[in-house]
Amino acid sequence: MPNRLLNLLTDIDGLSVGHATDLALGSGVTVILFDEPATASGTVLGGAPGGRDVTLLDPSMTVQQVDAFVLSGGSAFGLDAAGGVQSGLRAAGRGFAVGSVRVPIVPQAILMDLLNGGDKDWGLHAPYRDLGYEAFQKADKGAFPLGTVGAGTGATTANFKGGLGSASAVSSAGHTIAALVAVNAMGSVVVGDGPHFWAAPFEEGQEFGDLGQPSHVRVEDRAMRIKGLRLTATTIGAVVTDCTLSKAELYRLSLSAHDGLARAVLPTHLPSDGDTIFSASTGKRDSNGAADLMELCHLATLVTARAIARGVYEAVALPYADAQPAWRDRWG
Repeated sequence: MPNRLLNLLTDIDGLSVGHATDLALGSGVTVILFDEPATASGTVLGGAPGGRDVTLLDPSMTVQQVDAFVLSGGSAFGLDAAGGVQSGLRAAGRGFAVGSVRVPIVPQAILMDLLNGGDKDWGLHAPYRDLGYEAFQKADKGAFPLGTVGAGTGATTANFKGGLGSASAVSSAGHTIAALVAVNAMGSVVVGDGPHFWAAPFEEGQEFGDLGQPSHVRVEDRAMRIKGLRLTATTIGAVVTDCTLSKAELYRLSLSAHDGLARAVLPTHLPSDGDTIFSASTGKRDSNGAADLMELCHLATLVTARAIARGVYEAVALPYADAQPAWRDRWG
């Protein structure tokens, strides 16, 4: 059984991850770049989603594979980021063949971070296409930072700064699965006002503080904590495995990853969230059938929950007056 080396999405063979971070803007872009086209699917369970080429991920649609996934801040303005990634892929000769033309397939999900205090007075054109291309150029197979970086730069939650998180696991058959999530939830990732994370039962090692669970969850700890009625929400991410899975099986995998979101954020999938999770297989290892899929669905739940807690645990506050404090500002 292979060892999990980094506890990151890049533990999956056949992909790289790149970030573009603009602290003055208070936003950024993250790209997941596949070495070769990857079979992909995904699901949207939030009530206020924003995305590009998300419908083609439905198992009934023709296109089976993608070249990259993009996660971005910027709300609808951020949808330009996929164009920047497409530019890089096109220059590299990548894309779905249509006659003599190649069209890079780059599904994207966005989160709303326009009201976090950053300078959004960008003039005529939003900067996200350039940020997408920058993230593409920086894509790497090694370790990458978490927290206030890339798509997690401007993310917030109900009570603490949000951020970008990742986690990985290895199945009993030796398949690797990992999640990458930008946590900008309407709800809260901590029990009450903290410091304990809702995802604590699934923590491995000290990846988000090793605080364990509170001795008792009080009624008031379960009370709804949300940002309010401002539409500044959405948790977006991807879960990827090296196990060969069909598009329909990957659709099921993304639903299981949403279960991890529901175990790490309370409440979730709200009318003002746009919760979207992509799924993909690099196909580097053969599947042994239904048993592998069921275990991978189980692990998708766990790595997604862990990635969400890590994203908030690693985040730092944006460098503005009155910026939302980070978990570590209070609990350190």
